[in-house]
Amino acid sequence: MSLTLSSPHSLILHPHAHFSPTPFIPMPTLRRLNLNLRNHHLNRRHRISIVSASVRQDTTVWTKAPLSEVEPAAESLFHITVNISDAPDLVTSYTRAGQYLQLRVPDAPKPSFLAIASPPKLATARGVFEFLVKSVEGSTAEALCALKKGDVVELSQVLGNGFDISRVDPPENFGTILIFATGSGISPIRSLVESGFGAGKRSDVRLYYGARNLQRLAYQDRFKDWESSGVKIVPVLSQPDGSWTGESGYVQAAFTRAKQISNPLSTGVVLSGQKQMAEEITSILVADGVSVEKILKNF
Repeated sequence: MSLTLSSPHSLILHPHAHFSPTPFIPMPTLRRLNLNLRNHHLNRRHRISIVSASVRQDTTVWTKAPLSEVEPAAESLFHITVNISDAPDLVTSYTRAGQYLQLRVPDAPKPSFLAIASPPKLATARGVFEFLVKSVEGSTAEALCALKKGDVVELSQVLGNGFDISRVDPPENFGTILIFATGSGISPIRSLVESGFGAGKRSDVRLYYGARNLQRLAYQDRFKDWESSGVKIVPVLSQPDGSWTGESGYVQAAFTRAKQISNPLSTGVVLSGQKQMAEEITSILVADGVSVEKILKNF
């Protein structure tokens, strides 16, 4: 018996064509074959993932730069200044508050992602990047905070799009800007406030800044200047001492107590810090009618 295709859709069997019988394969053997095949594909995908990750890692350009300052900024927080005056590409690549980079130190297992605290104009004028770094035990950040002036670190290229303030401009159309930050998340907010975003031309700009206590509240020496630019500072302490008379608890609870949004359609929002805080604030504001397109994040 033989086979002939008489048309694309027909099959003719000839009587003298010979077919070998299909050998019998026991079911346990089939299972082992299928398992081996799946493992082969999984291992191959794993190898491809490792290679792809290596390729991505290799694209990072690292620039060596010395530290010019390492000073306490608050309890468990450090003010770190890196001299980038010999790295003009880094200076010019930082264009918007909220951008960040990777920083690595000698002998640390992996780099740390850090938002740049100083405004872009400071990089241009003085050739420095400033950071607010939380020292966490066993982390690269802890190793960084233990370094001294003159020690050399490595910086990646500047990353991210930062806070796109154009989405809440012009100030005349977005009179209310609500800013929420927790812990070291105040770092890119400092850059935003000191870069300027027309706060003085807006009717209601509030910064809800959450920390455990006053000892962990960074940049208190800058609050007066920030308020003179048109930003009302609302510190919120989750574990204040008995003498504290300001807002307590979490920033989302403090905001819920105050609310006072005159017009959700002319309200912009900036979020930086704890993920749960950002999610809860977003839910509250969207439910009140604030457009999700007007809620800015830097990551």
